[in-house]
Amino acid sequence: MTDGAVDPADNGQPTVEHAALAAEQLATDPDEPLGLTSEAVPPQPLVVPVPSAPADAHPEYSVGAAFAGGLALALLLKRLAR
Repeated sequence: MTDGAVDPADNGQPTVEHAALAAEQLATDPDEPLGLTSEAVPPQPLVVPVPSAPADAHPEYSVGAAFAGGLALALLLKRLAR
């Protein structure tokens, strides 16, 4: 529990007033970036190296696995038919 009342503008979320002020600032000076500083830097995209899958290098593995799976399914169905 909190001892005092929580100020709704203190939660970090933008409000209608913030949107109106940003629109007014954009209308008065469109070349100035919106924000607290004039040196706003656009965020850089996060680049994560993704290891290649073994099937990309050797597609014959997928063919072999499909063959083995089909053979196992056929033997299972044959057993169930008895």
